Amino acid sequence: MKLLKVLVLGVSISLNLQAQTPATSIDKKVSTLLSKMTLEEKVGQMTQITIEPFLKMNGNQPVYPHQLDEEKLSAAIKKYKIGSILNVGGNAQTKENWRNRITVIQRHALQERLKVPILYGVDAIRGNNYTSDAVMFPHQIAQAASFNPAMAKKGAEVTAYETRASFLPWNFSPVLDLGRQPMWPRIYETYGEDPYLVAEMGKAVVAGYQGNAAITDKYHVAACLKHYMGYSMPLSGHDRTPAWIPERELREYFLPQFATAVKAGAKTVMVNSGEINGVPVHANKHILTDILKGELQFKGFIVSDWQDIQYLFQRHKVAKDNKEAVMMGINAGLDMSMVPMDFTFCDALVELAKEGKVPMSRINDAVSRILKVKYELGLFENPTGNTEDYPLFNSPAHNKVNYDIAAECITLLKNNAILPLSSGKKILVTGPSANSMRALNGGWSRNWQGTTSDSTEATKNTILEGIRNTFGTNNVEYSEGASFENAINISETVSKASNSDIIVLCVGENSYTETPGNIGDINISAPQIELTKALAATGKPIVLVLTEGRPRIISQIEPLASAVLHTYLLGNEGGNVVADALAGKINPSGKLPYTYPRNSNSLINYYHKFTETLQAEDPAGYNPQWEFGYGLSYTTFKYSNLKLSSNTLSAAGSITASVDVTNTGSIAGKESVLLFVSDLVASITPEAKRLRGFEKIFLAAGETRTVHFRITPDKLSFININLKRVTEPGEFKVQLGGLTSTFNYK
Repeated sequence: MKLLKVLVLGVSISLNLQAQTPATSIDKKVSTLLSKMTLEEKVGQMTQITIEPFLKMNGNQPVYPHQLDEEKLSAAIKKYKIGSILNVGGNAQTKENWRNRITVIQRHALQERLKVPILYGVDAIRGNNYTSDAVMFPHQIAQAASFNPAMAKKGAEVTAYETRASFLPWNFSPVLDLGRQPMWPRIYETYGEDPYLVAEMGKAVVAGYQGNAAITDKYHVAACLKHYMGYSMPLSGHDRTPAWIPERELREYFLPQFATAVKAGAKTVMVNSGEINGVPVHANKHILTDILKGELQFKGFIVSDWQDIQYLFQRHKVAKDNKEAVMMGINAGLDMSMVPMDFTFCDALVELAKEGKVPMSRINDAVSRILKVKYELGLFENPTGNTEDYPLFNSPAHNKVNYDIAAECITLLKNNAILPLSSGKKILVTGPSANSMRALNGGWSRNWQGTTSDSTEATKNTILEGIRNTFGTNNVEYSEGASFENAINISETVSKASNSDIIVLCVGENSYTETPGNIGDINISAPQIELTKALAATGKPIVLVLTEGRPRIISQIEPLASAVLHTYLLGNEGGNVVADALAGKINPSGKLPYTYPRNSNSLINYYHKFTETLQAEDPAGYNPQWEFGYGLSYTTFKYSNLKLSSNTLSAAGSITASVDVTNTGSIAGKESVLLFVSDLVASITPEAKRLRGFEKIFLAAGETRTVHFRITPDKLSFININLKRVTEPGEFKVQLGGLTSTFNYK
């Protein structure tokens, strides 16, 4: 027995040494290479330039397909020693063009004295969306509705594979911003309003992108957590405008998901473009260095967002010129500057280093972090890739993963016994998003604003095409009715409705992202309201299909619908999934990852305070259209036998909450079981409830399954007035389904 223990211990030590060896070896390589570098070479590694200055141009537009101006590229590498390039330069390129681009860039980089490869980054945020024909998954907000991190991880693995197939090793994803300001135009890029949900989805996606080893292989990419932190909560709701977030709130709601992903091994972080409490985050040493690199022990590197060092003097007005802005940003903790259009960063940082205004220790730290990631990505050994390694690019298998993920995202919000639709019904399909791939995909779809999806995704099915394929062309009529901005042919559409049994009305938003997506009114547009009311006057039942990146208020038209199906931005399989959900081939299992507001001036999150609850004297209290975590099914689920393993939780212990979930309907279905806990009395006013666990289960008709959740003191903790995470003694309430129970923490 002792011998066995010794052998096991020996194996354990051996495995630990093997695990440590690559990291130790890389650290030595980084140190050796750094010792050989000149100041200019170091600054070059900290410089990221967009691809546009290196493309051949036809007037003001890049030649298409893109061609590199190798003379300009060579000059930039030789003179400025640039270490990173990003972006696509307009519209998506073929994987063959990407491969050629990366090969040419690396050839020039490896001709230099130290042969340091270029690190190329791209926004492959929902699939390799900047490569033609690559799989485009549902956006993050839709994936969050699945409450299924394992499915999100599968999508991330496919994304990494197809991104590497273009020889691209670095993905500016996942977005870990907290989607709790519904006006914000980047809500759809988030995993919703709950920190725990965002953290669990983000952790899974980081694992999918990077794999489970410190050294990333040819099928994985470096993840980039963005936008650290507090970016998603501007007071106005408009992109890149000021936020006011006390540090206690930052630590309670906006930091945990980044901490989880850093612990999971994320290699890079991108910074919030905005300001918090009057301080631009790109110049905030407390947030970038003290918290991220200090408290969280982040070992990767920090990259700025687009032009954000220059914006310190151009927009924020906290620096008098570019040189001072560079000094502020680098000293605050930035490691790489997404400059991105010129070489002013290089000149300024070299001067600052020679003047002693940016310490060499800060530059050495930044360059060491960057070089380490390049080694971890295997770029020194294989700076490009092998074309034959990626036979599954845009394969049936990858598209099947896309369909399966989208099928778990779609969310049934209302159903007056009309869905699923029976066969043989005469269906009128109408609305501005009914025949639009652009509306299904949203932004970041082959180009930044997603404006070309109707042509680039022409081989995919819109909702109309999906319905025709599923229900038969002879049973389906179409009329646009209205665009997002204007009434088109409402009278004609109403006339066609009179000859139909069911109206499938597809409404929402057109594609956008970032500042172009800013709005002054979160209500759904007037032409869509007009169309809905006109169709409702026919007396024919309406199935409302929502295609939107953020919750546009529909309280004027929701009562007119017999059913509401929320699709978010489902991506290229969206048309098929909507049609199959309408037909009952898919049983919807999504749940809202955010609170869906009822009124434009009452935008309250589910973890509101007790003073915000709805009361007779305060009609503007918490009264959403639908609550976070809400979602129906074509079957029914009954929760019973809620049990706690103990009524008392100790500081060093845990208790288990269990509940029986029964599928009481006649068809199989999936249910996301959500554990909420309420702290009934606390030194900081407690929230009404917080999500502390979730698990998605499959149940056949009539099947019962017991779901268990382990509750530990840390899951009950919060940030107190002294900015410390604490769990205070007292009574707590557990909620699973409609059942509740209490326990005491002592």
